[in-house]
This record gives sequence, structure tokens and C-alpha cells, in this order.
Amino acid sequence: MTMSLYKRRSALKILLLQIRHNPRVCREEHESFCDHSALAADQIDIFNVYWDGELTPAILSGYDALFVGGSSEANVLLPDEYPFLDPCQSLLRTCMERNFPVFASCFGFQLAILALGGIVENDGPDFEMGSVPIALTEAAGMDMLLKGTPNPFLAITVHRQFSKTVPDGCIELARTDRCCHAFRVANKLFWAFQFHSEVDKPRMVERLTAYRHTYTDSDEHLNQVLQCAQDTPDANRLLKTFVDRVLLGEI
Repeated sequence: MTMSLYKRRSALKILLLQIRHNPRVCREEHESFCDHSALAADQIDIFNVYWDGELTPAILSGYDALFVGGSSEANVLLPDEYPFLDPCQSLLRTCMERNFPVFASCFGFQLAILALGGIVENDGPDFEMGSVPIALTEAAGMDMLLKGTPNPFLAITVHRQFSKTVPDGCIELARTDRCCHAFRVANKLFWAFQFHSEVDKPRMVERLTAYRHTYTDSDEHLNQVLQCAQDTPDANRLLKTFVDRVLLGEI
């Protein structure tokens, strides 16, 4: 009889790296990651870069994986304005070097691109926003998270910065005509998604309403985006798939 190398689901502990300072959205983001990973609230702790002290690799101690959330308050291309950007990127490089499991979303995706030597650009006024069809690459068919996902599939995305290509040593898994939307670091337990796997249609309505002055020109513009919103079940199941397949070893 062999002993499993994996923990029970109830024993998992995850760290969420949070890059937000709106208290209501901070709570909502935590709830979103809990809901779509199928983990209890006390299994996902938060390290918020705005008020939780020095960001070093030591914060990973005792955790089984790192989730990285989005941000509507910071710009990944302004390190002088947001001094936590470099420590965040350093932490992600440490995770890659240690093969520490990572699931990065939206702003976390952009941090990962830069941390691994890729290029992030500012987008124009017609940036992607809402429920967007995402196309899989051929490599996604063999990926342990994305295999079995319909091609294309819908996902929630709202981002003013983007990356056209993945860094060296990474495998592109999904994209739109405009930009890359998912990659994995080759031979590492490290995935990053430009879209929001943790955000479903109801939460997109809530979050985009909270940030309407950041992303929309008027109430009419906001209503147009929200009226076109659709459910995104295939994107939303990826977090649980990460927990099931990567952390629990389920097939």
C-alpha cells in the first residue's frame, strides 16, 4: 500500500496575492477565488501589497499554492509609481524557480509576463471588456488545465494593458486576435490568464459597476457592456481544475 503524495482538499492552504485597496472589492475578490476553487474562506489567506508589509518569498511558507488577483488601481508599467511591482515580479520568479504552484489572473498575468522577461503594452481606447470569446492553441489540448475546454470559450476580461506574445520558455495556451490570454511556464506548475477565471457574470456586473469611472465613459456605456454580458462556465471551472489536478492529483 502506497501513501498519497497529495493532501486532502480540506487540508489545503492557499495564499492570494491581492493588488487592490477598495475594501468592498477586496472582499468580493476573495469570495470569488473561494467560490470558483471550491475552497473554504479560511483556506485562502490574503497578502495585500498595499498594507501587509514587506513582500518577500518568506510569505509562501506554509502554503500549497499562490493565487494572484487583478487590479484596477495600479498600472503594471509604472514601477516608480507602484513600488510593489518589482517585489511581486521577484516573488513570481521565485515560484517558478521552486516549482511552487501558481495561478495568476489578469494583473497577475501581466506581472508574470514581465517577471519572465516578456513585453506588456498599453492598449488603446477600444480595449477588451466584457464576455469575450477566447481561442485555444494546439498546445492547450495537452494542457492539464485546459484540455477538454471548448474551443472557443467565453471568459470575462477587462484590461488596459496586454501582451501579444509569451516569454521565452513559456507555452501559449489561449488568445484572442488582439493578444495572448493564457500561458504555462514549460515544465513548471505555473499558469497565468489574462482573463478572469474567478469572475462570473454576476460578479462582473458588480465589479465593473464599482470601477465604472475607470473603464467606461458613461452610464450608457456601462449599461451597454453589462447588457452584452454572458455566463462563462468554462473559464470559471479552471480554478477548481487547478486545485483538483495540480494540488490534489485528481485525473
